[in-house]
Parts: sequence; C-alpha cells; structure tokens
Amino acid sequence: MANPLLEMHGIVKTFGGVKALDGIDLVVAPGECVGLCGENGAGKSTLMKVLSGVYPHGTWEGEIRWEGEPLRAANIRDTEDAGIVIIHQELMLVPQLSVAENIFLGNEITLSGGRMNYAAMYQRADELLRELNISGINVAQPVMNYGGGHQQLIEIAKALNKRAKLLILDEPSSSLTASEIRILLDIVRDLKKRGVACVYISHKLDEVEAVCDTITVIRDGKHVATQPMKDLSTDSIIAMMVGREIKNLFPREPHDIGEVIFEARNVTCFDVTNSRRKRVDNVSFSLRKGEILGVAGLVGAGRTELMQAIFGAYPGISEAEVYLNGKRLKIKTPANAIDAGIGMVPEDRKRHGIVPQLGVGHNITLAVLNRFAKGGRIDSAAELDTIHTEMKRLSVRAATPMLSIASLSGGNQQKAVLTKMLLTDPAILILDEPTRGVDVGAKFEIYKLMFALARRGVSIIVVSSELNEVLGVSDRVLVIGEGQLRGDFVNVGLTQEHILAAAIRATPQTPSFQASVA
Repeated sequence: MANPLLEMHGIVKTFGGVKALDGIDLVVAPGECVGLCGENGAGKSTLMKVLSGVYPHGTWEGEIRWEGEPLRAANIRDTEDAGIVIIHQELMLVPQLSVAENIFLGNEITLSGGRMNYAAMYQRADELLRELNISGINVAQPVMNYGGGHQQLIEIAKALNKRAKLLILDEPSSSLTASEIRILLDIVRDLKKRGVACVYISHKLDEVEAVCDTITVIRDGKHVATQPMKDLSTDSIIAMMVGREIKNLFPREPHDIGEVIFEARNVTCFDVTNSRRKRVDNVSFSLRKGEILGVAGLVGAGRTELMQAIFGAYPGISEAEVYLNGKRLKIKTPANAIDAGIGMVPEDRKRHGIVPQLGVGHNITLAVLNRFAKGGRIDSAAELDTIHTEMKRLSVRAATPMLSIASLSGGNQQKAVLTKMLLTDPAILILDEPTRGVDVGAKFEIYKLMFALARRGVSIIVVSSELNEVLGVSDRVLVIGEGQLRGDFVNVGLTQEHILAAAIRATPQTPSFQASVA
C-alpha cells in the first residue's frame, strides 16, 4: 500500500460534555476511495468537519497527519489550500451566478487592475467539465438554470479546480436520478485512476460497494471497524453500523385492509411559472382503511405536486376534490388538511418540514400547540412531557429537546418531522420520500412504524423514488407519468420492470398479479 495521504488518529470531539467523537481513526491513501458508513448521528459529518477545518485545530483532541506532516488547520481555507475539499449534501452554489463564476468563486482569474478574466474562466470551466465527461452545460449560464443533478457535478468540477488531492463526498447522490448516479460513480472511478483520494459518505450501500476500496464504520461516535470492501457484504456493513443483524429491511406485518376511506378526484396542478402547462393532469385514486399505497414514477412525473395539492400545499394553481369517509373536504391550506385528519411529511424537510430556528421539541409540538394552551398561555410542563414521550417513542436523538433542530443529523430531523405529524392523530398519512438521507437502521424503524400504524387502521400514502422501497412496503402501487395516472397495481408479483414499463408508457408483459393500467 502507498504511503497514507491522510491519517486521523484518536479523534475526540466534545459538545457540552457529550462526546460526539470518541477516538476515531481514518486512513486514506492516494487514489483510494474509503466509504465512511454509520447511522444518522453516528458522527460522520462531525468527523468530516474536523478534517475540513470547520472545527479548527485546538477544538478537538487527537492527531491529523497530511502527506506525513501534522495538519493544524485554523479554517476551511487552510484545508483547501492543502488539497482537502468537501462537497456537502446541501450544495454551496450561488444560484444567480454563472457556472464558471461558481467554479472559480474565491479563486477568480483576473486581469491587470483586478477585472475578471471571463474568457480564461469560461475556457478552464469548459475544460474541467470535459475532463469529467459532463456534457450539456453552458458555463456562461446561471447555475439556477440547471437541475440538482447537474449542480452536484458542477460542485465536483469546482472542487477539482481547487486542485483537490482528497475529495469528501457527503451523500452525493441524495438528489440524483439513476442515470446521474451512474455518471457520478464513473467520475469517482476516473478520479481514483488519476490518484485523487475520496471519502464517500452514503446510506446507499450499493454505491459504496461499487466504488469504495475500504470501508470504515463508526457507531455512536466510536470506531467500529476498517476492512477491505472485498471482504465485506452489504449485510455485514449494516450489522456493523447498527450493532445487530437486519435480515429483512422491510419488516412486513399482516394488517387488515378495510373499505375505501379516502378519495382524491380530478386532481390537476398547473405549473407555477407556466400556467398553460399541467404538472398533474386530472388524476383520481382511492385509498382503503389500513392500506399502504405506494406512489412511483420517474423524476418530474408529478408525484410530489399531486400530494401537495391534496394537502393544500401546492404553491401554484390547483384543483382537487378530496373526500374522507364519504364527506367532501374543503382544503385550502395544510392547516385545513390537518384539522380534517390528513397529515403529510414533505419531501424537502429543510424547506417545508422544520423551523430551523426552533428547538427539536418545539418543532415536534408545532402542529398541536392548541392542546397545551390554557388561558392564552402554553402549559410548558405538559408540552415538555409530551416532547420527551414522543422523542423516546421514535428514538429522536438529541442531547436536549431545546437543541436547535438544524444541528441534528438528517435522519433525526426526519424522525422529528414524522413525530410532529403523528401527534395530530391523522387518519391519512402522506409520506413523501420518508427515508431520503436516512441510514439503514432508521429506515428499518420507519418501516416498522408504517406497518404498526397500518395495523391500527391508519391509511398511508408512500411516495418514493426507490422502487425497492415502494415494492417492500406497499399493498398497492400507483404509477404516475408526465402528470397522469399510468398504472394502479396490486402488489402481488409486481416487479420494478412492471412499474418502469407503466411509467414510460411501454406495453408491459401480461403480469401475474391483479392490475389495472390507466
């Protein structure tokens, strides 16, 4: 093995007396890709913030050696100058600036007198994108003209422009399509050939298996193991992550399915920026008591817009007839929906699910504050008692309920949002991408909760981009394509191929399950 590029030994990081990291080791060689695996809250992001200088030298214990010499970074600029660049899950691009301006942000090429040398920056930006085999991007156009997938690839180009020797990728595929993920993995393989080292953080273990040479697993802030990927399986990685073996990720439990309890009729949504275009086109469906209904479709199919219209949260013009227990509901706002017995965990929890400035506890009780109101004041003791009970029930990890929810890991934020909706006692629960950015252990707990709710008679709608998740939890699956209902399948013998065939309007083979295709 080549001499290590990076060595982290005995890293300890403490917050208010609580050890977030307790003796972590990490070693990376040039051209090596190390997969950093662990549950949400295990300490992965904290470790990378130590490495990248977000937490400067002196605020943590242990040693970091870079190219054989001690690294004592005071800030991110120091680590980037050394060649360590991190690409965060939340992209750090300026939407209004051009692709080239973003790639060179803070490292601009200038002419004499300090003026920008746009010709040189455009040329170099084009070269970087060609090196990464990224096509279809005009470097003079604003970044906001491109989707999340292209923006993720632009971030990588930006990192390479800083002459990165070690690239840290934190959940890089969370917002990418399947084809964009393939491009990303090819880029990582190419970087390895060029001698660039990578730390790849992802809950998608198939990606980790595809590109990583070595796996380091941490749990509860402690180093569990470092082993070659060739000696491991997905199941063994999961077992190390969660401290137990999970043989079946989808713990299906029998539950009774009753009569139709909910109907959405003639749902139509018009594009926010172009009112002549329909994002959802006259979709109708029903839902039975205790049923788990999966909603699948390609990116941009209109799944999220359909759910937003039902919940009164669509930002543009929409039309919908919504019935619960045979009674037509008047839903203009999410508050109307919650009052009627419909809850929703949104796709984008950071924008629509949490209030970052509030603590974890106050986020959880936000939708039911009226329960704690007495004489115009909030009964804080009763509210806190409920918060403690609900955080324990869903294992929301936080040192204190007063801790800012923005400081929690993505998985714990998601569980807090789910807890908030469950407090409203919904008859219908809409879960839009409920496990995005969530580790395997937390996924398992969320799936168990779904089946427990279904046994109690709660009807659940699960929107997911992961077809194995849709098939793993659903009793029935709706397929949406180009804003239209393309398929309504009972989940018996249903396969990913059947779903994709319906989504793209291909003619599926005669299925061996009960189905109706729109």
